[in-house]
Amino acid sequence: MKEVILVKYGEMALKGLNKGSFEDVLFKQIKYRLRPLGRFAYSAAQSTIYIEPEEDTIRMEEVISRLQKVFGIASICRACVCEKDFADIQAKAIDYLRETLEDADTFKVEAKRADKTFPMKSPEICRELGGALCEAFPELGVDVHEPEVTVMVDIRDTNAYVYAGKLKGAGGLPLGCSGKAMLLLSGGIDSPVAGYMMAKRGVKCSCIHFVSPPYTSDRARMKVEQLCEKMTDYCGDMKFYCVPFTEIQEELKRRCPEEYFTILMRRLMMIIAQEIAKKDECLALVTGESVGQVASQTMQAMVCTDAVCKVPVFRPCVDLDKTEIIEIARKIDTFDISIQPYEDCCTVFTPRHPKIRPQLELIEAAQEKGHFEDMIQRAVDGTEVKTFRVVR
Repeated sequence: MKEVILVKYGEMALKGLNKGSFEDVLFKQIKYRLRPLGRFAYSAAQSTIYIEPEEDTIRMEEVISRLQKVFGIASICRACVCEKDFADIQAKAIDYLRETLEDADTFKVEAKRADKTFPMKSPEICRELGGALCEAFPELGVDVHEPEVTVMVDIRDTNAYVYAGKLKGAGGLPLGCSGKAMLLLSGGIDSPVAGYMMAKRGVKCSCIHFVSPPYTSDRARMKVEQLCEKMTDYCGDMKFYCVPFTEIQEELKRRCPEEYFTILMRRLMMIIAQEIAKKDECLALVTGESVGQVASQTMQAMVCTDAVCKVPVFRPCVDLDKTEIIEIARKIDTFDISIQPYEDCCTVFTPRHPKIRPQLELIEAAQEKGHFEDMIQRAVDGTEVKTFRVVR
């Protein structure tokens, strides 16, 4: 019995004359993600992509698992391909759905007749197929309001498709259709979530991380690289930039007032991130900041940080509390990595009494006094880069 996967998208269908460009990006992402699993035939019609395995050894569960992490997909259905003949639909529905219906207590049938030349109308298809299924599975009851299983019959131009229910996709927009951004990736919980949320809006992210040996260990860097690799499941291939930051932090400690340390550090990180983002053709910076979560994330502190930025700074976690952020981190499977006890450079020099409401004029004066220009350039020149790929 021939099976096919129906991939349906939601938001993209509203893009009007631009829909084709979004579809092209989504097609490219799907083909890239599924390429290691075997050969597939692809086609598209009426906001649905048809994916047909061309090899018997392809594991359909793995195909669906990968598709559920591709942004732009609203739902996924594993369906049986039928001839546009009701007798064939009925016979294959009984056989194909046997295991599902034998384990269920109630069901209903829904039909969509995109091909209006099909001789039976949707209510008739539902009635006749529902009766046949009741005869085939006499212990199965009908519940049109809250059924345990919904059997779908989809009549299209070339074939009919039968399936039971649908799986939720990742939603959002296809990765890459909204440009590129540079994610400031720490070892914490928030920044991977921020990267995931931007990817859901079609933004392809590269990552930048700051290390301060010997104050931060190789294990701390390895932890962040593990986060970056894990993020590729949703965010696709990612470049990872590792910036040496020890010299700058030591000079900040020596030259600047302690209460300004965190704000000045973040300003210098933003300056470096912009330099590297420009080379990587990124149009914006992304951080995991949430208003009021820590002293450096007050609105006044964000004003001081953003003052050095010449590109937009996106903060997709800005209105989320920690519980909401942790919930997303668990969903994308980064939480357990993030809580590994290895410090990053943002925590090893934390001041005892950070300035919660810094004044921009005083921060700028302290930074100018430090003369960090040459150190910034050395940090940029000393940056290491590697690429993590979703297809491994």
